[in-house]
Amino acid sequence: MTSQTMRRRLHHGDVDGKKHEHLVCADLDDLKEPLLGKSDDYKAKQLEAQKLEGILYDEKRKEHLHWTFLFSHIISEWAQWLARVLLGSGSFIARILTIPSEIGNGPTKKLLPLLLTPLQESRLRTLQKRLEVPFDGSSLEHQDALKELWRLAYPNRELPGLKSEVWKDMGWQGNDPSTDFRGGGFISLENLIFFAHTYPEAFQNLLNKKEGNRAEWEYPFAVAGINISFMLVQMLNIQSGLPTSLSGVRFLQFLSNDESAFDELYCVAFKLLDAHWLARRASYMEFNEVIKSTRMQLERELAIEDVTSVKDLPAYNLMKT
Repeated sequence: MTSQTMRRRLHHGDVDGKKHEHLVCADLDDLKEPLLGKSDDYKAKQLEAQKLEGILYDEKRKEHLHWTFLFSHIISEWAQWLARVLLGSGSFIARILTIPSEIGNGPTKKLLPLLLTPLQESRLRTLQKRLEVPFDGSSLEHQDALKELWRLAYPNRELPGLKSEVWKDMGWQGNDPSTDFRGGGFISLENLIFFAHTYPEAFQNLLNKKEGNRAEWEYPFAVAGINISFMLVQMLNIQSGLPTSLSGVRFLQFLSNDESAFDELYCVAFKLLDAHWLARRASYMEFNEVIKSTRMQLERELAIEDVTSVKDLPAYNLMKT
C-alpha cells in the first residue's frame, strides 16, 4: 500500500480462551497520532496537557450540572406553588395539571401531581377524611370498634372492660388502649380490624408470634400496628392535598383499582415488617430500625413500573404464606 499503512492494535477477547490481534487500515492523511514511538519529553508534555484538559472538562461539567439542577429546581418549585393555588380554588385545571419534572433520585424523589380521574379524586378525599378522625375513647362507635377487634383476635375469650390489664395481651402498652392511638388515629384501629377480617390466618400468626425464632423481648403487636399506619401516611404523603412523592403518586393508581388499597397495603406492610424483624433477629430496642427498613423496601417496590395494585407487589407474596 502506498497511500495506506497498517496499524497493529490488540483487542483482548475471551473467544476460545485466546487473545486476538486485528489489523486496522487507516489513511495516512487521517492519522492524528504518530505511528512511531514518542520521545519521553513529548510524552510528558502530552500527559500534562491531557490532565489539564480533563480538569477543565470536569469543572465545566460541574458548572453545567449546577445550573441545570438549579434551573430545574426553580421551575419545579414554581409549578408546585401554582398547583397548590389551583388546587385551593378547586379549579378543574388543577385536576389535569401534569408536570414531568422530578426532584431528587430514587423512591424518595418528588413529583408533581399526576392527572386525577374523578374516581381517584373521590377515593383520595374519602381516605383523607378517614385520616382526619382521631381516636375518641368516649365515642360509642370507637368503643364498639375496639370490642370488635378483641372478638376477632380472641374469639374464644371473654371481652374485657375498656380498661383492663388483659388488653396488654394484644400488645397495648397499658390497661387503656385508647392512650396508644395518639399518632395513628381511628384509621389505625380500622386497619387492624381490616387485617383481622381479610387475612385472619396471617393476622393470628403475627398476633401470637407463631412464625420464626422470636426474640425474648418482642415488639408489641397492637402498638406496632399503629406505628405502621403512621409510617404509611408519611410515606405516601396523602394526609392533605395531592401526594408529591413517587410512592404517593403510584399509590393513586392503586387507589383507582381498589378503594381498599390503603388497608391492603397496611396488611402487606405489617407482614413485611415481621419478615424484616425475623431476618435481623431483632429485639424491642431495634423496632425503629426495622420499620425504617420496611418502609425502604415498600418504596422500592412501589417504584416498579409494572406494579399497578397492592397484589402486584413482590411483598404481597408474604400474605400467601
